[in-house]
Amino acid sequence: MRAIAIAQAAATGEDLRAESTRDAVVSNWLTWMEQAKDVGNQTRQVLGDVSVEAPAISAAAAARGHHEYYGRSGGNGSLMRTAPVALAFLDDPAGMVEAARAISSLTHYDPDAADACVLWCLAIREAVVNERLDLTVGLSRLAPERQDVWRERIADAQSKRPRDFTKNGWVVEALLAAWSSIREVVGEDLEAASLDAHVLQRVLEAAVRGGRDTDTVAAIAGMLIGGRLGVSAVPVAWQRVLHGWPGLRQQDLVDLALAVWSRGREPKAPDYDYLSSLSQSTAHPTVDRIVLGPINAVSGLGQDVDAVVSLCRVGPQHRPISVTRDADHVRLWLIDSTDPADNAHLEFVLDQAATAVVQLRSEGRTVFLHCAAGQSRTPIVAALVAAKEQGVRPGSALDEVCAALSDAHPNDYFVRVITDWPTKGPD
Repeated sequence: MRAIAIAQAAATGEDLRAESTRDAVVSNWLTWMEQAKDVGNQTRQVLGDVSVEAPAISAAAAARGHHEYYGRSGGNGSLMRTAPVALAFLDDPAGMVEAARAISSLTHYDPDAADACVLWCLAIREAVVNERLDLTVGLSRLAPERQDVWRERIADAQSKRPRDFTKNGWVVEALLAAWSSIREVVGEDLEAASLDAHVLQRVLEAAVRGGRDTDTVAAIAGMLIGGRLGVSAVPVAWQRVLHGWPGLRQQDLVDLALAVWSRGREPKAPDYDYLSSLSQSTAHPTVDRIVLGPINAVSGLGQDVDAVVSLCRVGPQHRPISVTRDADHVRLWLIDSTDPADNAHLEFVLDQAATAVVQLRSEGRTVFLHCAAGQSRTPIVAALVAAKEQGVRPGSALDEVCAALSDAHPNDYFVRVITDWPTKGPD
């Protein structure tokens, strides 16, 4: 939740290094702390001494005072919230280093905490920009006398498992435990061009099974492996229950991340517009309680439609009024393209989309399945739903779906992907 406070400040387009922006971050934390059930002891003590007239300056002063009084302040709290800093400075690694230290120092004065945030932010950037998992990429950005210290720590962690870090409340062991979780799952090939989407779930499980401060270690590991794999690797079952302070749901978090990355320039969800004139919906030809169509059909759906699975970007206006629960609107991004590079984890996402429809139906929902025009992505997923529900081959199911949708013409690449689904596709 502390990461969301940073993201909200960064999403305005203001520089996180500026005092006014850091004031906004601290003010957001104070609002969050009023409602939070679990606040780290160090963070609570520091924020308790903040002056509302100068939030950032007083927070940093309180952090230093805490360090001088207790002789240590190297908790893992500033590391677990640092991902938005990386996202805001993907095109400016030098600025990222400055911002990571500045935001960390608001609550954690210990140099280990600042170094850890720098290393993790630069590793996230490497994962996003260059699709490589490399914790050493940021070593040269540390002070010369600190580089060998961290190089030895990272090397020591290479042969260990998450459970070996028994003091993971300390920022150093929290970082190393998170990195160990990734290494344990991914193995030696950290520059693999392609990683299975299931890696994300396995990394988080490895982090949790390490024990002790497991939620924090998992959050740290999730920042980096999530940066490498992207939101398309998050299982739909998780997305349906995902939430964050203050009342944000999965799509809100995606929109917030986009705003941070674009420094406030990314269009907000209500501005998404589709110019297709198609607006006719059609019942699935072989599976009941499924309606197929283009996004513009949403306004003409009946009151019985109480769930939506969207295969394109949508805004709040693209949901029937009868869908009352956020968890009943599943949103996935699929690009209608024949270039394999345009859709990360395509088979996984297609499978997750079909699984979402099946799950919603099992809960008694009537589902509207759509993409922008209802012509390519929609029939592909509709065919996979029939394959799951009725045990038919997707290719045969696709023929029936396309016959029902008069304007259907799924792209050739998607058709090839699902043709051998029972033997080739996800379990």
